[in-house]
Amino acid sequence: MNSLKTVTADNLKEINHKKTTLHFQKGEVIFSEGNTLRGVYCLHSGKCKMTKLAPNGKEQIVRFIRKGEMVGHRSVISNSVAHLTVTALEDMEVCFIPKQEILDMFKNNSDFSLGITQSLAEDLDEANASIANMAQKNVRERLAESLLFFEKIFGVDSEGFISVTLTREEIANAIGTATESTIRLLSEFKKEGYIVLSGKKIKIEDKVKLQHLTEGY
Repeated sequence: MNSLKTVTADNLKEINHKKTTLHFQKGEVIFSEGNTLRGVYCLHSGKCKMTKLAPNGKEQIVRFIRKGEMVGHRSVISNSVAHLTVTALEDMEVCFIPKQEILDMFKNNSDFSLGITQSLAEDLDEANASIANMAQKNVRERLAESLLFFEKIFGVDSEGFISVTLTREEIANAIGTATESTIRLLSEFKKEGYIVLSGKKIKIEDKVKLQHLTEGY
């Protein structure tokens, strides 16, 4: 959800005076788990991933963020350190809004505070769904569901490939399995006609069969 849509014209004028446009290159970290944030970041272009470091040192991808979404608002509103690390998946242009501006809008703009609250609630719903999937679905089903999800949120390019380039390790980190298992399963999906692979790029060929797979048949 883009809570900035609820900002009034006067608020926007104030933000425009104090916001900063930042550029991040692919692979660059916007902020890390444990950082104290000085504001929030709104994606003007590009995509990024939100990750958490597991006790075993393995990276777990929690969410993907795309154009129009904000990151860092949870920590700013709760006045806590960042719970996740945010890394650019491709070159990004980001609007940085200082913490005090966000807090002032949260206090004085009921539509904005409602938008932020709804965004946090959606984040919680996604987290709960992810936990349930990890517990209830096998790796094959989780991969099928993730591929459909990637296409839904990122769309496809002119050739029909999903418009985000993820390494096999990143896909593995998103579904909670080993990289080797992900490589093997993608190869199986290709042989079964579910997908087409071209380097790191993935195209969904049979959406119906993938959907059936996510449902366990």
